[in-house]
Amino acid sequence: MNYQNKVGNHKQLGGIETSILDNGAGAGVRIAWIDTGSGLRYKVIIDRGMDIAEAVYNDCSLAWIAHIGVVKPQLLANQGLNWLRTFGGGLLTTCGLDHVGGPESDEFGERGIHGQISNLPAEIISIQQPNILTGDLTFAITGIIRQHKIFGPCLTLKRTISGTIGNPSLKIDDEIINEGNQAAPFMILYHFNFGYPLLDEGSQIFYEGNHFVKSDPKYLADPTNLTTLPGPSDLHAGTGESVVIVDVSTQNSSKATTSLWNPKRMLGIKLEWDKKELPYLINWQHFGKKEYVTGLEPSSNPLNGQKKAREDGNLIFMQPGEIKKIQLELKIIKNI
Repeated sequence: MNYQNKVGNHKQLGGIETSILDNGAGAGVRIAWIDTGSGLRYKVIIDRGMDIAEAVYNDCSLAWIAHIGVVKPQLLANQGLNWLRTFGGGLLTTCGLDHVGGPESDEFGERGIHGQISNLPAEIISIQQPNILTGDLTFAITGIIRQHKIFGPCLTLKRTISGTIGNPSLKIDDEIINEGNQAAPFMILYHFNFGYPLLDEGSQIFYEGNHFVKSDPKYLADPTNLTTLPGPSDLHAGTGESVVIVDVSTQNSSKATTSLWNPKRMLGIKLEWDKKELPYLINWQHFGKKEYVTGLEPSSNPLNGQKKAREDGNLIFMQPGEIKKIQLELKIIKNI
């Protein structure tokens, strides 16, 4: 990027701008607009676990936005199905940190759908803007989200969202820390949600690995083809949906990938992560009219919830002081 002596303020190229929503269900919610200077622009919801709402590449919206959009965090949304009342969709909604799956209860407590982390506000600890004087065009915003309660568990998420001016991609670096004094169950799922016009009839999903359909097969638009996506369908009216669980394959490294490609627009996205950190990919397909969305969701578990994982003996525990590091990258692609 040849900008020397042509630009005096990084905002001319891109960077991070924080503000507060002032109207509607999200009034008072802190946000950060991030402009990568490459056509990719997205909105971080600081008060919702530093998740991401709208995301646009040039003239193409990437994310699915639910009817309600951004709402204020609700600390009791982890009870029953209350999470669905606060689920605004967006490019990313984080699920966890101790439960991913439907509502459940056992002798260890009650857990609502998909946990609490997306309804907790972040404490922003740093914002790094591009530095046009030194030539460092990287930018980053870092926050801490605490999912704590007395007597435990006490899990803390330290999240950094970053990128480089001129590069149509974003990186998420998460550190999950057990700050309590006892072992704590751990589950996390990165609920990336894609909508029209990136998602359209004929859009294709690419992944490699063994898979199985978790939901009722009657909701499959085409049981012989799970990866070429249909248009809106009455089959998915109301609660109709399909969920495919993929045990992703990797080749010479532990890097896992999946892509969503729109051949009409010759545009797509590619997600990359480490399978050692997130062994599974969940593909959520909900093609209801006016609720037209597919989710590509790297996950620590096959959407089985804390109770089933405990019964099966594969529930992950974090020891006191233990730190888990997870990195994901989303890239705009123009060929497949």
